[in-house]
Amino acid sequence: MQKTSFTYKLDKPQQDRLLAVLQQANVRPVEMPYTRIAADAESCRIALYTSGKCLIQGKGAQDWITYTLEPLVLQEVRLGYEEVLDPALHDPHMGIDESGKGDFFGPLVIAAAYVNKPLVKAFEQEGVRDSKTIKSDKQAEAMARTIRKMLGERYAVVTIGPRAYNRLYAKMRNVNQMLAWGHARAIENLLEKVPDCPRAVADQFGPKTQIEKALMRNGRAIKLEQRPKAESDPAVAAASILARAGFIQALRRLGETYETEIPKGASDRVRTVAVDLIAARGPEVLLDTVKCHFRTTDAVLQAGGHTREALPPEGRVVSKPITRKREK
Repeated sequence: MQKTSFTYKLDKPQQDRLLAVLQQANVRPVEMPYTRIAADAESCRIALYTSGKCLIQGKGAQDWITYTLEPLVLQEVRLGYEEVLDPALHDPHMGIDESGKGDFFGPLVIAAAYVNKPLVKAFEQEGVRDSKTIKSDKQAEAMARTIRKMLGERYAVVTIGPRAYNRLYAKMRNVNQMLAWGHARAIENLLEKVPDCPRAVADQFGPKTQIEKALMRNGRAIKLEQRPKAESDPAVAAASILARAGFIQALRRLGETYETEIPKGASDRVRTVAVDLIAARGPEVLLDTVKCHFRTTDAVLQAGGHTREALPPEGRVVSKPITRKREK
């Protein structure tokens, strides 16, 4: 299968060149949220987000990159030369990523996936990419099934359900520390299946030492790399899809248990479902369904005439407000 989705991080001059190219080209402008410009070219869509991320999708994406993006915007050749530009992407290693961190309902899911050169090539053929670029949950779950089939046993998924999550947060009081603990467990679990894996790659979410300290004896010999936008690594991309699929499935099971649809995120719909659950099951239902340290907990409890005092101690801990240092 030909890869049809590509992501590039553009600096300011590259963004300006892309804007000029799209404004002058024979393309159809498209309205998309959070973009500086978006347009449909022949057989592909180009979107430049305010973050500087450029997403090109469609069956004509490779041609547009080869004949337009690379010569006129990037001013360098990359497509087809990834192995030359970054040979480590094809070396044996594992990638780790998570899902559910910002969702009120459901668990925190961390996945680790192993790759080598043949697997990277296979992932490229299947269009494996960062799960955030996959629009539908159904598509993400289908791709996760494909990845699991290709990997066999060479992956690991750690699911921290709401009850365990709330207990851990009450103890650690820090989401990054919990992430580090979960990443370390995923690394350890995958090393049991691929003991000679030399390297692990993860997204940058805190000091690397947090994961290193959480690793047990079997994992301390592995070389750990953390970097921003790590989802460009094929192993991390695969892990991101496995984690997302695991989170989606966990929400579905939660909905079956409580006989209601459990939504993602932290929207008004999420709050409405939480309020209804409290009315039907009592405040302690939150310990088994949500991440209680979210401020949303106070809102849904108050809507039912309760406070955090109605929860056991592990449900009363609140996220610390984010404080920023003043510039001198």
